[in-house]
Amino acid sequence: METRIALIGIIVENTDNTMELNQILHEYGQYIIGRMGIPYREKKVNVISVAIDAPQDIINALSGKIGRLKGITAKTVYSNITSTGNGVITP
Repeated sequence: METRIALIGIIVENTDNTMELNQILHEYGQYIIGRMGIPYREKKVNVISVAIDAPQDIINALSGKIGRLKGITAKTVYSNITSTGNGVITP
């Protein structure tokens, strides 16, 4: 199966839904390469970046679920590099 590397940028403006956000990220944990969260206290928001290597439909589903949470915004940036299950990487 072909996978892509992507970065999902998440802005949390309403912390009421952070439990749901963490549950969604946990569900997709097998695809997540890493994540970093930065609290921006002066603006009362949290900035989270999630690096992921997964099939396109999985990335879209994850980003869509996060984006539907009230007070949370998600945008995805994709790499042009894809790979297959046998380790072959194509630009």
